[in-house]
Amino acid sequence: MRGVDLLHRRLLLCVLVAYLVARLFSAIVMQAVAHEQNPDYIFYSTGHQDYWQMTHVWDGRWYQTIVEDGYPQQLPTVGGVVQQNPWAFYPMYPGMVSLLMHLTGGSFAVVGSLLSLVLGGVAVVLMAVLIRDKVGAVAAFGVVCVFSASPPSPVLQMTYTESLALVLLISALLALQRRQWWLAAAAALATGLARPVAVPLAVVALVALWLRWRDREHDPIRSREWVAMASTLVGCGIAGGIWPAIAWWRTGVPSAYTETMGSWRSDGKVVYFVPWIANFDMLFHSGVVAVLVLLVLIVGFVVITIGPWGDAMGAVMRTWLLAYGFYLLAVLDAWTSTYRYLLFMFPILIVFIGAGWKERAQRLLVGWRTVIWVGLGLGWQVWWCWTLLVLRHSSGNPI
Repeated sequence: MRGVDLLHRRLLLCVLVAYLVARLFSAIVMQAVAHEQNPDYIFYSTGHQDYWQMTHVWDGRWYQTIVEDGYPQQLPTVGGVVQQNPWAFYPMYPGMVSLLMHLTGGSFAVVGSLLSLVLGGVAVVLMAVLIRDKVGAVAAFGVVCVFSASPPSPVLQMTYTESLALVLLISALLALQRRQWWLAAAAALATGLARPVAVPLAVVALVALWLRWRDREHDPIRSREWVAMASTLVGCGIAGGIWPAIAWWRTGVPSAYTETMGSWRSDGKVVYFVPWIANFDMLFHSGVVAVLVLLVLIVGFVVITIGPWGDAMGAVMRTWLLAYGFYLLAVLDAWTSTYRYLLFMFPILIVFIGAGWKERAQRLLVGWRTVIWVGLGLGWQVWWCWTLLVLRHSSGNPI
């Protein structure tokens, strides 16, 4: 009981400690696998592989390119086909890194990874508050522990945008959950320069606004609140189009952003839904098996999310899970990078640790489930670092 009392009184401190312990574990693993890295396949390699070198592999080198050279005025093309270029990457994170490098004189790897580490700490604190409001401090601590130990969690200390995007996303979800419409609008708008999550976030905003409208009889909506509520949708709408619009303005090509995103796809263009089936077919060597496995995953995800074992998470987090999950199904070319994208589905961990039931008496073995998931996550994280962070050939699987 003393531990439970501590969580209620010092929840935010406890989640920060858990987060930092998990990040120390990740740093040790990253340092351990660094000697397996082939410097010949690393952009900006110093020839000496260590923890700091590991923090900016893969997409990290694109952000370093943006910090050092900015965005190109002309899209690189070969035979009229747009090639991979920095316009696929949103500007808020590299802008923050560039500013801090100028102020501190630090290197990209050190400044960028430490910034991600700090922002990740802010994200888990906000996550704990968001979850505590619905299921209590103990469950909030459990979710943060499992999240911090999850396989792709090392990106929270790498030169990636996950940490920043989580801060903005969770701020928006928390504001929607508490009906703080202006704050939700500001956070949603900011995501437009950090991460392409505005579309599923807009779905969450619509549901939150509908729930508020439904309560209008016993809690009337004043004209000032109507304006604030509308601002939330406006923020999401602007966020969804602001970066493609900037890419168009800077390059003179209306489809600059979508063509750039298509350059990462196997067929050179963005195709909705189909890549999941194609990639599962490649994985299982059977189209029928691919479709069946995908259907099982979709049905399983929906059942986990909408079942009574998740009622306590509330409408905002539940809607986010469904909207974001189907958004990924529509736009993502599923492969190894899917691990990173799943970090944004953190509310599902409430169900995994058994804390999503409305009745607290039904929340059985939450502590033990948390310990089991943390152990599995740390073990899987070792595999993740060893397999996806280490480049042994130039066409390896990107994280």
